[in-house]
Amino acid sequence: MTAPALYLGLISGTSADGIDVALCSFEAQPRLHAALTHAYPEDVRTRILTLAQGDGRIALDELGALNVEIAEHFAIAAGTLLQRCDLAASQITALGSHGQTVRHRPQQTPPYTLQLGDGNVIAERTGIVTVADFRGRDIAAGGQGAPLAPAFHAAMLAHDGRTRVVLNLGGIANITVLSADHNAPVRGFDTGPASCLLDAWAQLQLGTAFDAGGAFAARGKVDAALLERLLAEPYFGAPPPKSTGREVFHLTWLQQRMEGLQLAPADVQATLVALTARSIRAAIRTHAPDTRDVLVCGGGVHNPVLMASIAAELAPCHFASTATVGIDPDFVEAMLFAWLARERMTGHALRNVYTVTGARGARVLGAVYFGS
Repeated sequence: MTAPALYLGLISGTSADGIDVALCSFEAQPRLHAALTHAYPEDVRTRILTLAQGDGRIALDELGALNVEIAEHFAIAAGTLLQRCDLAASQITALGSHGQTVRHRPQQTPPYTLQLGDGNVIAERTGIVTVADFRGRDIAAGGQGAPLAPAFHAAMLAHDGRTRVVLNLGGIANITVLSADHNAPVRGFDTGPASCLLDAWAQLQLGTAFDAGGAFAARGKVDAALLERLLAEPYFGAPPPKSTGREVFHLTWLQQRMEGLQLAPADVQATLVALTARSIRAAIRTHAPDTRDVLVCGGGVHNPVLMASIAAELAPCHFASTATVGIDPDFVEAMLFAWLARERMTGHALRNVYTVTGARGARVLGAVYFGS
């Protein structure tokens, strides 16, 4: 029996808390063989977040160095997983790297997106064919460049006879709408913040990278005045296609909307949980009102306070982790980039991407860097 072709997928998301690596095959069913998360050194993470949340000013030499350093860590993460699995680089067909997003400006003139982590370095260090820069071609074709996950969700998680939403709770929340009618186009977009503001406020108030178990938010009460101000953000009411990131939803954005309000820190955290839940509900009720079930993935699944808040807003929809259908919620996005590498190496134009992003048509995504 022929062994399945193996692919690696790597991504560091908006939270920049580490690089997720997934070892996958895609035969009759997608299979996650092994996975890990490689943490950035704290100084690298701090530099990434400063760049992503700040005004974008950075010395050219510093930007170039960070691009290479991130790639080095991606290569280390891939090598660590292969070592754990006792696999050689020659046994991997291709590696898909999303890189680290530090700016995403699809609405700007001219539009652009910037993911750091040089594919040349990853290919050279690992010896594996590396596919990277998945978003740029879609933006060049008039699209948002994001989200890319709906193509994978459609291939792996569609349900016959009922409309399903796949909700990813990373730093930013995004949804994929999989219609009960398989002839209907796949839809999806970023709904707004998921964990990015929760993490940033926890870091500021507690000195921790995130609100473990949602305990900080659980101590607070939702402030109606602040929630109203936050929900007034024009992004929430904008029609899709749309995508966003830390360049919109960051601490300064939050603090500007807190002006004049006397709030306990825990109340702010509770209100940020409500913001995520309300914005997700509004997105699904507006754009997929016939949704019957919602499958959730991403780091937010580990925040029980956030999960309970979203579930309450979406009732009576069935609400569950992707683990219930056999896909680890922590590594869905890493699996996505393994799958995108496979699609790129077979020359497939991804039709379920442009229906989401608004690009002029299907494009083959990703630049290929050959291994040694």
